[in-house]
Amino acid sequence: MEKRIFVGATKQNDGKTVMAIGLIKALMERFNGQVGFIKPIGQRYVNVDGHKIDEDSLLVHKIWDLGIDIKHLSPVAVEKGFTERYIISEGGPGKLIEKIKTSYGMVSQGKEVVVIEGTGHAGVGAVFDLCNARVAKLLGAKVILVTVGGIGRAIDEIVLNKALFEKEGVELIGVVLNKVLMEKCEKIQNITRKGLERLGVELLGTIPYRRILSSPTMREILEEIEGELLCGEEFLENKAERIIIGAMTPHQAIRYFNRRPLVITPGDREDLIFAATHQAKLTKKMPPVGLILTGKILPRKSTLQVMYEAQIPIIHVPEDTYTVASKLHRIIVKIHPSEKDKIKLATRLVAKNVNIDRIMEKIG
Repeated sequence: MEKRIFVGATKQNDGKTVMAIGLIKALMERFNGQVGFIKPIGQRYVNVDGHKIDEDSLLVHKIWDLGIDIKHLSPVAVEKGFTERYIISEGGPGKLIEKIKTSYGMVSQGKEVVVIEGTGHAGVGAVFDLCNARVAKLLGAKVILVTVGGIGRAIDEIVLNKALFEKEGVELIGVVLNKVLMEKCEKIQNITRKGLERLGVELLGTIPYRRILSSPTMREILEEIEGELLCGEEFLENKAERIIIGAMTPHQAIRYFNRRPLVITPGDREDLIFAATHQAKLTKKMPPVGLILTGKILPRKSTLQVMYEAQIPIIHVPEDTYTVASKLHRIIVKIHPSEKDKIKLATRLVAKNVNIDRIMEKIG
């Protein structure tokens, strides 16, 4: 029977997808490409040929053609109203279980190992009787848990998730720390390893933080804030590494404009708009990557013409600056198939910093 690895996390946006695609790449090299993938339950999906496909499943499908019908990579999509309908009208998870088992049977055919990606922490999905822990049990998989690097909080969250997996009789084979600051990597790794050993949990890897993996593209930002793109469509793949709120004088702000920021400013702050667009035209090395104009007032036509020449995406949103900034703070950054740099970095980070051989030993 094929080996089965369930990649879970202590919470959303901890780095399951980075771990999953890196793990798939490493395993494909070891098993001559005989690797399967499935994300049984997905919460963020797109429509592909009439099927609701989780974004992470689509990513894996685009990176590696695993020879599987894409609908089986993402059997259950939690769409709007899904939970309410389940509670009111469904008698139990039987139909969902059948869909997951059928799809798993398809993705595992002829494979040596299957990577199963969870969604959120161990308890996500409990409302419709299929939390991550239960799905891992259903598929007979052993679990790797990904958590954001730290010591106290990370270990506390691991304990909570471990308890739920154990309640379902699922083995947690180890933990991977993700997004650990480079200057703290050695210290956090050593202390966390000792802390986990006391709990009978093995540390399988420590992945350092890379800003690029957490930086949304202007396209993602445009979709998240539902703004109007005024110009710069061809530059929507620019990545926003920092965000600057236009609440300072241009003289103060310009010091930050050479660090690839996204600038958010009211539409009537023409002084800041001029400063940002001028900087974008002036330097090609690390210019502002985009501009968001907030409020119901747009700049004068003469200012708009200058903006169009800056060669950066400029977005208008009628909401106030605080509301827009709050939306960006909550944005979930996903790797998209077109982001070859992120994909290459993710697979390299996992190969270099996660003990793949030890994972293989622990799954037998």
